[in-house]
Amino acid sequence: MIKLHEQGMYLKDGALMPEDTALPEAQRAAAADATMAWGILSAHNHSGSTTALQIKFDAMASHDITYVGIVQTARASGLERFPLPYVLTNCHNSLCAVGGTINEDDHLFGLSAARRYGGEYVPAHQAVIHQYMRECKAGCGKMILGSDSHTRYGALGTMAVGEGGPELVKQLLGRTYDIARPAVVAVCLSGEPRPGVGPQDVALALIGATFGTGFVKNSVLEFVGPGIRNLSVEYRCGIDVMTTETTCLSSIWATDGAVEEYLTLHGRGGDYRPLAPGALAWYDKAVEIDLSSIEPMIALPFHPSNVFAVEELCKNPGDILRMVELAGRDQMANPRFSLTDKVRDGQLYVDQGVIAGCAGGTFENICAAADILRGGSIGDGAFALSVYPSSQPVFLELMKNQRMTWLMESGATVRTAFCGPCFGAGDVPANGCLSIRHSTRNFPNREGSKPSGGQIASVALMDARSIAATAANGGRLTPATRWQGSYTNPGYFFDASVYQNRVYHGVGKADPTVPLRFGPNIADWPAMEPLPEHLLLRVCSYITDAVTTTDELIPSGETSSYRSNPMKLAEFTLSRKDPAYVGRAKAVAALEKARLEGRPLEVLGDGLDKAAATLHEDRRFAAVSSQNCGVGSLVYARKPGDGSAREQAASCQKVLGGWANIAGEYATKRYRSNLINWGMLPFLCKEPEQFACGDWIFVPDLRTAVARKAASIPAFAVRGGKMAEIVLTLGDLTEDERRIILAGCLINFYREEAQK
Repeated sequence: MIKLHEQGMYLKDGALMPEDTALPEAQRAAAADATMAWGILSAHNHSGSTTALQIKFDAMASHDITYVGIVQTARASGLERFPLPYVLTNCHNSLCAVGGTINEDDHLFGLSAARRYGGEYVPAHQAVIHQYMRECKAGCGKMILGSDSHTRYGALGTMAVGEGGPELVKQLLGRTYDIARPAVVAVCLSGEPRPGVGPQDVALALIGATFGTGFVKNSVLEFVGPGIRNLSVEYRCGIDVMTTETTCLSSIWATDGAVEEYLTLHGRGGDYRPLAPGALAWYDKAVEIDLSSIEPMIALPFHPSNVFAVEELCKNPGDILRMVELAGRDQMANPRFSLTDKVRDGQLYVDQGVIAGCAGGTFENICAAADILRGGSIGDGAFALSVYPSSQPVFLELMKNQRMTWLMESGATVRTAFCGPCFGAGDVPANGCLSIRHSTRNFPNREGSKPSGGQIASVALMDARSIAATAANGGRLTPATRWQGSYTNPGYFFDASVYQNRVYHGVGKADPTVPLRFGPNIADWPAMEPLPEHLLLRVCSYITDAVTTTDELIPSGETSSYRSNPMKLAEFTLSRKDPAYVGRAKAVAALEKARLEGRPLEVLGDGLDKAAATLHEDRRFAAVSSQNCGVGSLVYARKPGDGSAREQAASCQKVLGGWANIAGEYATKRYRSNLINWGMLPFLCKEPEQFACGDWIFVPDLRTAVARKAASIPAFAVRGGKMAEIVLTLGDLTEDERRIILAGCLINFYREEAQK
């Protein structure tokens, strides 16, 4: 089904060859430059280097739980106008009844920002962020940056990257996106999917094969091969948007006449050009996928990589669910989590189905689901099915061709374009229920669970086709390949009038006389101190899970209404993973406040006095005092940062007084970048067993070490009057990243720049 090649591979005449094939060595460098990825990267690189890249993007996009913070950060750093097309969509905080007026307050702030700085504003319910960018902005050879992790438009010839908000701030201030030249991994497609196998099935199979080993981590996936021509453009987009879950950096696909037709249909035929690797291209690794061998797949809780064939699960639900159940209980530390109770008479029954968002809510997916449910019923029991078209133009066409009628007649309910089901703000399952969704993620807590409050629900990811087949059977898990009907595959007609009549198109029309409209919940960032010479850091959370997601660092769902208020949002930090963290961090922040007021370390209490006394027993540190040693908190996790690009996973720790993370490794570049941009040290440590939650970590001469680019940084775990030396490293940092850390955060860095 899927074959992985660890070694370098050449692609010649459409065929993969191992790098040890007898080709002249001199050809390798030229072949590495012959990938589509490098062609696009080099065209956007402003560094003059082929290894250390400085990228400027063609356009950017943000949604309504990120753009307020981005504009506020950029405004504090000297923003005057948007220097590139910047699209502000409203698809995450669309439920304006949640949290009083504050969601709609954010929307009006976004519209005022688009008018003041010259941006594009897409009102709520018009489109989910990535569908709008596909329809209106993506084009061959372009690069787009988004403040959402699923920013992926590779199937349309666009290299798109999802990052935390501060990276977008850099672009707004005329700076660059600085990265080392990424590895490029060929994904060679062959064959043709069987009827009933959808894009989510292919995507889940790819994720399952690559995530666990980090096979494509921080790489660019380059889709090539004869199988591409057997996939519609929407099918390609459905695979592409899920590549985020492999932890790759970006993606790009070879383009053809189907892409040209898609762009022409959307009034942008001029954005098409053929993209393909050179006659001989070299890749760091390769993945081969035989599309004809892919089966309907399901990703069981609590990760998109926890993949099984649906048929396999149907044949053996008890053993598989028991295994997942045990892992889930351990992960959530809650013995009440259950899945095996969903098995009745040897069959697995689910409680809910959802087809939504940038992955599931596309025209072709919904039409396929409508074909399966036409003339049928989802039943009058507890099972429910909800469908969210990805944009108003898609919704409009589904009404015109009656597919929405077929779905509604079956008992399915229909919503407007909204990303809520992807992060726990829409169609939250009841306690103990299992929901199958064609959406992007199924992390713990993401669907609305609050294990500490006794509320546990679960999400499994599936393709819209198999969700519809399951719905047709009243919730009994069913792969779509069992359905005996035929798909109608109606044509799509894009009606641009929806956007012409409602979207604010203000790119290049900045009007500085327009005031920003602030709601009572929109707050500025608190002041942040520059990095002191020494740091005493209290370990306020110690997480030993194999991977820690951003949803565990700062839960989604109900927290989204507070994304424009740093201090209110920070109250939710680690609330479902380590509820005591906020209290611990606040106690440390109070010590730092007292230090800044001039009180000596030795009299501050809460264990800091004893830690300081222990330091002063060592002659090397006799001069350490409240004048040169900062006090803060840190979080340890084995592998933090998988999932969302949201900067708040880092900024919430910062505003609570956090100065660092310590990790074995970071799950994604974007989370590590978020830490750095908020002035937090992304420490790596191979000896975490030497400290525990509540201990102090003393890092002497830290500011000097960062400034001098020290490869390793000696530190000490302080506990019970004793000090144990540990070694911390920071990994590779760009020059600007070092300066941001020294300044204390990106805002301080730009303020210092403006004062020079």
